[in-house]
Parts: sequence; structure tokens; C-alpha cells
Amino acid sequence: MEHLTLRALSTQTSELLGAGPEARWLCEVAVSLDGAEFDQALDEPVTDRMVAHLDSMVARYRTGEPLQYVLGRWGFRHLDLLVDRRVLIPRPETELVAGAAIELARVVDAPRCVADLGTGSGAIGLSMAIELPLDGTTVWITDASSDALAVARANLAGIGRAARNVVAAEGEWFDPLRVDQRFDVIVSNPPYVAEGSVMLEDSVGEWEPASALFAGPDGLDDIRLLVANAPAHLTNGGWLVLEIGSDQGGEVGALLDQAGYSEVEIRRDLTGHDRIAVARWDGN
Repeated sequence: MEHLTLRALSTQTSELLGAGPEARWLCEVAVSLDGAEFDQALDEPVTDRMVAHLDSMVARYRTGEPLQYVLGRWGFRHLDLLVDRRVLIPRPETELVAGAAIELARVVDAPRCVADLGTGSGAIGLSMAIELPLDGTTVWITDASSDALAVARANLAGIGRAARNVVAAEGEWFDPLRVDQRFDVIVSNPPYVAEGSVMLEDSVGEWEPASALFAGPDGLDDIRLLVANAPAHLTNGGWLVLEIGSDQGGEVGALLDQAGYSEVEIRRDLTGHDRIAVARWDGN
């Protein structure tokens, strides 16, 4: 009996799912090979277990489950992150937020201390850990969800030597931090979707954790809390970096101004929408 090859399996999956890279990605996960190793194994036979794994993933994807959850992993800047329904799917907009925080932290003399509050998968905090200098850097990652923090800790285990610079702690926003603890940069991608928002994609509301999405009637409940409480944990001249909704730039900018921050800036994402709030705390 002729065995099914990886090439044939990949072709069948492409015919089923159509043009695009999704079939390739699903096949890579099913056979635990990617890149050049996958290409070199195209004429090798696949096992029944591999086929069953692929069939299961394809069925999940065809019922509408987000590809990232089906794959169980997703790329973010220089990371390959474990992701599942316990955490938000990492998005390109958040890569820009991480980049802004890294730029600000990089110019701080060692020892530098930064925090990613509400870390979810760990995407922002672990990016800071691997992209900032290994010596003289401490990164705190916190989350109120024990499930989310379990995902972040799993991802932490995969970043090599930089993991020694990371402290993971469970708790709501600033609660896990010492009262006297100060950071050069505090960054967060908090919930910022208004309850009942019609702007939220159906698939996001159906599959991603509601606790990481919704923040009161106007979506600003958690942002207000972060703006109000960050000064107690920022160094003089420290920075607050927030991901915000595309329609929240004016309101968030006003909140930061009213709270006494300086150098308030609302930056746009790659589609031209307001997405990142950056502000400096001068210890007033």
C-alpha cells in the first residue's frame, strides 16, 4: 500500500482551503516541521497521527475558529508565541506599541526597569526582554488572569537567557508591585472596547477573552485607572505607553494632560488610526 506523502497531504489541504498560506502553516504544525525542513521532507510519508492532527485543525479552522488559536502559536516581532483562547491574539498594532516602549527604554542608562501590565501572552514584555540589553534590564510582566499568566510563563520559558531578567506576577494592574517600586517605562495593552460596541468584529467577540477586551460603557475604564496610578510607579522622567482604540486618541490625550503628564503624544498605526498613547511623567 502506497503511503501518503507530505507533498500530497499539503496539496490536498491547499485544494480544500484555497489560495493563501494557511494550508502550509497548518501542515507545518501537523508534522512539526517548518521552513526548509518542511520542504526537504515533502516526499516523506506522513503518519496516521499527523493526518488526524491536521484533519482536526482544518475542521476547527473551517468552523470559524481563528487560525492563530488553531495553530496554537503566532509570530510577534522576534518571538514565536504560544497562543490559545486564554489570551488575545497578538496583532501588528501591538507590535508597534512594543516597539515604542522598547525605543524609550533603550535610551535609559542601566539599570533599567520596565513593566508590561496586563501582559496576556507576554508579547510586549517578552519582546522588551529579548530586544533590550541583556545586562542591566529587569522586566516585570503581570496579569490578573491566572490562565493568561500561565501562557505568558510558558512563552517566557522559550526566550533563552533573557528569561533571567523577567519577573512574572499575578494581580490586577499595579497590585502585584511593591508600593515603592519605580519603572522607567510602564506599557500596557489594556481592554479598551466599549461594552456593546458595534465596531468589534464578530469573530473577536466570539473567540477572544472578554476580560481582555471590554472596559466599561466607553472602553476607558482601565485606561483611566492606568493613567491615574502609573505616576506612583514611574521614575522621574519615566514613560507610560498605552495601546488605545482607534477612536480614543482625543479622550486619552486629554486624560493624560489633565493628570499632569508631559510630552503627550498620540501615535497612529499602519492604517492611519490612533493607536498608541505615549506620555512622560516628570514627578510633578
